[in-house]
Amino acid sequence: MTVLITGANRGIGKALFDHYADAGAPVIGTHRAAGAGQMHQLDVTDPASHTALADRLGDTAIDLLICNAGVYPDKGQPLADGYPSDMWAQGFATNVTGVFLTIQSLLPHLRNAKTGKIAIISSQMASDTHAPGGSYIYRASKAAVLNLGRNLATDLKPEGIAVGIYHPGWVRTDMGTDAAALSVDESAAGLATRFAALNATTTGCFETWDGRAHAY
Repeated sequence: MTVLITGANRGIGKALFDHYADAGAPVIGTHRAAGAGQMHQLDVTDPASHTALADRLGDTAIDLLICNAGVYPDKGQPLADGYPSDMWAQGFATNVTGVFLTIQSLLPHLRNAKTGKIAIISSQMASDTHAPGGSYIYRASKAAVLNLGRNLATDLKPEGIAVGIYHPGWVRTDMGTDAAALSVDESAAGLATRFAALNATTTGCFETWDGRAHAY
């Protein structure tokens, strides 16, 4: 089983990369910077970068595509005079358009796997049942990618490609801070279990890292 993970150089992405590598699975990681060790270069906001990665992969079959790359640009922004338009553009270009371009460009590789799977890392902050205010760009972008994933699940189901959307938990990363409840390894292990369970019956699911169905 070949796994490809975007944003695999740190945080949850790196923990997932290490999890699959330790299990002996062929795993491909991407990072937006060129020359990032063993990682393939991919700027998810750049269509040309997607084309270049797809070309480098040739006919490689991807059994599991994990769309993990994301940004949280608006943490702590004030409502009165924060949230500039370029911050909105950056957030959506990475968290929404970047996910779509990744899936679109690698769709032939997923089809080569016959039963390819797509896992999209969203957040409980995508849910309209969790609305404590603030972080408007991050919340809106994660809600948008949740909607994207559910619609892709509908369109790709006839091809046997399942799509799941996941909340990784509150994780101790640069994004989650040291105050978070989970380690990256706990989150990654739980997510990998959810990805393994993803199939044609559960496609379109929105689940937590520990297997609970999440409210939309």
